[in-house]
Amino acid sequence: MRPLRIVVLTGAGISADSGVDTFRDQNGAWVKNNPMKVATPEGFAEDPERVHAFYNARRAQLPGVDPNPAHVALAELEREAVKAGGSFTLVTQNVDNLHARAGSKNILPIHGSLTKVSCQACQEVFDWEKNLSVKTPCPSCGARAMRPYIVWFGEIPRHFDKVEEAMMEADLFISVGTSGSVYPAAGLVGFARERGIPRVELNLEPSDNAYLFTDKRYGRASEVVPAYVRDLVGL
Repeated sequence: MRPLRIVVLTGAGISADSGVDTFRDQNGAWVKNNPMKVATPEGFAEDPERVHAFYNARRAQLPGVDPNPAHVALAELEREAVKAGGSFTLVTQNVDNLHARAGSKNILPIHGSLTKVSCQACQEVFDWEKNLSVKTPCPSCGARAMRPYIVWFGEIPRHFDKVEEAMMEADLFISVGTSGSVYPAAGLVGFARERGIPRVELNLEPSDNAYLFTDKRYGRASEVVPAYVRDLVGL
């Protein structure tokens, strides 16, 4: 494998093959719960216990799902890229921990993480596996002002300065399992096009911005991602 500076963007489609709910699942958690009630600052202010219960349930589901071959393939691609003298940045819109459990290292979770919580009083962030409630004291300052470490609608994605730095240096952009409708992440392929670098879409079906990609491969993430990585690495 020749040295490549690779940026990969992943969305819900990569974790869907592991059984994680997506916005498009007809019977999933996002259909049963109004996103405006459980994924906005206003919803949290209106009924924090409802929001805590929603994310407690999602956090509790994590031990019951495992990384699938797509997660594993991206971790392998990172190892091969670094070994060849290149670099690898994984930008994920997902809040599960499946990329880390598969072995990926350089992860930028722009929408936050189910396995972290933060204090609205002191702004400290903590690794977290237990339930959270309005009565939970902050381990640092003691304030009962804890919230899920999730970027809700209307909030600014995290780590985007690092995302932009990686995109400025990249010579290959890969998008996996995204709808192409959630910004600013959906704008990365356009940025890559402006820089004239190859752009690969690996998805179940064409995204909203599929026309911007130079290479497109469609099917289940657990099948198309490992196949693409094998082709790229030369295994």
